[in-house]
Amino acid sequence: MASVTLLLLALGVAMDATAVSSGMAIRGARPPDVLKLALTFGLFQFGMSLGGALGGKAILTHFAAVDHWIAFGLLALVGGHMIWEAFSHDEEERAATGIPLPMLLTLGVATSIDALAVGVTLPALELGIVLSTALIGVMTFVLSIVGAWAGKRLGERFGTRIEILGGLVLIGIGLKTLVEHLTA
Repeated sequence: MASVTLLLLALGVAMDATAVSSGMAIRGARPPDVLKLALTFGLFQFGMSLGGALGGKAILTHFAAVDHWIAFGLLALVGGHMIWEAFSHDEEERAATGIPLPMLLTLGVATSIDALAVGVTLPALELGIVLSTALIGVMTFVLSIVGAWAGKRLGERFGTRIEILGGLVLIGIGLKTLVEHLTA
């Protein structure tokens, strides 16, 4: 039962990163950029869940009042940027520039805040911190690549319309996070 719980936790935490990877691939990310993105997401998910498990409630209580605002702000910023780029740059130019490091780090933080909270629960669930956090990181890495593959196919078929949709999805994920926390 513990392995099923751990698998579901890892899968659930990886969903935001998977959606963002899909959106970035729609935007025209090349394979090296997808690898950087997947590594960034996997490492951030691993690090945040490990930080949550080790730092526990002290970290969570410190950020609990604003974590949803941080996630919303970062995702809305990146989503808005994607929509703006869909209208302002051509595909070859976007593909040639790759994903800038500040955007990689911003996306890494924005998609891994929930991993911090999940990490806090790991000791109570008695799932083993090292194995759990490693699985969360690996699952996120793999699903990010799968999401990027699917996003690339959608991008080839629908062009900038799907890129705009990808930006709207990021903003929507941010809004969902914000609304869930404000109504809880």
